[in-house]
Formats: sequence, structure tokens, C-alpha cells
Amino acid sequence: MHVAIDISEFSYLPAQAEALGVPLPEVERLTLPLADGRSVSALRFGGAEPQVTLLHGAGLNAHTWDTTTLALQRPLLAIDLAGHGDSSWRDDVDYTPRTLARDVAESLDAWTSQPQVVVGQSLGGLTGAALAASRPDLVSELVIVDITPGIDVTAGPAALREFYAGPTDFASRDELVDKAMSLGFGGSRPETERGVFLNTRVRPDGRVEWKHHFAHLAAHALAAHDPGSATAPSVLHETGWDDLSGVSAPITLVRAARGFVSEADAADFQRRVPAARVVSLDATHNVQETAPVELAALIAAASTVRGI
Repeated sequence: MHVAIDISEFSYLPAQAEALGVPLPEVERLTLPLADGRSVSALRFGGAEPQVTLLHGAGLNAHTWDTTTLALQRPLLAIDLAGHGDSSWRDDVDYTPRTLARDVAESLDAWTSQPQVVVGQSLGGLTGAALAASRPDLVSELVIVDITPGIDVTAGPAALREFYAGPTDFASRDELVDKAMSLGFGGSRPETERGVFLNTRVRPDGRVEWKHHFAHLAAHALAAHDPGSATAPSVLHETGWDDLSGVSAPITLVRAARGFVSEADAADFQRRVPAARVVSLDATHNVQETAPVELAALIAAASTVRGI
């Protein structure tokens, strides 16, 4: 049986920085204990006060932002949402944006001292909207990446359900890489290997399992809590629009041309949130992975405009 050998989670960064032609920033993992016994984990890049906070999508983790972060070259936080990465799973399986936003608010209270440019992709985007509505003191600008409340993303959920169907543990990471590539996830094999490594862990018995809770839930629970699902509950959509209407910070929607937000969805967003800016990038749903340099430039422009 193949046994994966763990190496540092930061071992991929030097080669990524070299490929981009940028210096490698300081990076460390942070952990914040919460009152209910859970904890929130995050990556802090740069030695200075964070200016930007990044929130990933469902089934991902903070490392999905690595290339974007290197291209951005700003001090920032990339937070593992509850149930993802190294943050604790929730016993109540409540991964709705308003619940996730409470953990993010506690993290920013502990780790930052200035309002943040908050960038959220997919589930992270709706979480960012909930955060900006409930804690405007923490958010100077909100960038939402390829999601709108109530979006119809029927092209995505079927593949996701198939990807996470079946066993929740595997003999090797290679097995997961093969499965991901067969379903069209990831890019090259080395890129897919990196993604699988950073989103899995090896149990004491040598079996490999996903870090995020969604892969361990029954198919109906995954559909109920993933905003990338066409069967997500309507209350999630309703609270999303309500949250957006309560955001006082500037809002930018980044639409991925090959992602989940259609031109009609973007037009509806613009109608409902008329003060928002809508930008389209040539990318798939995970814009931070397929157009990281372009996304970094957009984030840099937002933080520069805000005087950060």
C-alpha cells in the first residue's frame, strides 16, 4: 500500500514565487481557540499588519489563495472557514454564511486592527457579505468572486456530488488525484497533486481523508450546505440578498467568464445592488487558481483606492 509522506504545507510556495518572479513573503499558520471549544485556523502572509482577508469557497481551504497571495504581495490573512482546512468542524453542520461570518469576525478582532479588504469566493463571498453587513467596522471593501445569492449553478453540483460520493477515506493521495482528474477537476497533474495534498490528511491508520467536513456528510447534507448547489435552501438565498442590501462598504462582483455566474446573473446582481461594480475575468469558478495574477491586480487596485 502506498503511504503518503507529509511535508511542510509551505513547501510549494518557493517554486510558485519563483515562477511568478516575486519574493517569497513570511508566512505562518495561526490558530484561534473559540469559547465553544472549536478553533479557527488561518495563514498570515507578510510581517506587517494584514490589509486583506481572503475567504475560500466550499470544499476548499486557505491554500487555494496561495498563488493569488504571492502575486498580490500584500500582508494578509487567508482564513480556513469552519469545517474546512485546519479549522474545526461544526457538530450542528451549520455552514451557512451568517454562521461562518461570526467565526471570521472573531478572527479579525483577534488578528487585525484595521478594516480589511475582504475577498470571498463562492461560499466565502456570501460569508463576506454577511460579515460586512453585521460588522461594518471590519470591512473597508468587499470583493465577491463568482457567486450571487440564489444562483443557478446546475453545471457544478452534479460533478461535485460525484466527486465526493462513495468512501470518505482512501489508500493514497494518488487515488484521489486520479479521481479528481477523471472528473475534470484541477489542471495539470502536478497542480492537482498539490491541491489534493493541501486538502487532505493522513490518519494514524495510514488512510487518507479530506480535511473538509462536506466530503464526510451524506449527499443531501452536502447539497443543503453548499451554495454551489442548485438545491441549496431558499433561506440561504434570501439572507444573502438581505446581507448585501445592508453592506455600506464598496462592493465588487468578479464574474468568471467560464464559472457559475452567467451574464444574466451578473445583470440581476447589478440591478439589486446598483452601487456595486461588476468585473468579468477569463477564468473558471475558482478564479483564485485559474486567473490569480488578474485577481491579485484587482484586489491591489481596491486596496490602493482605499488608501491601504
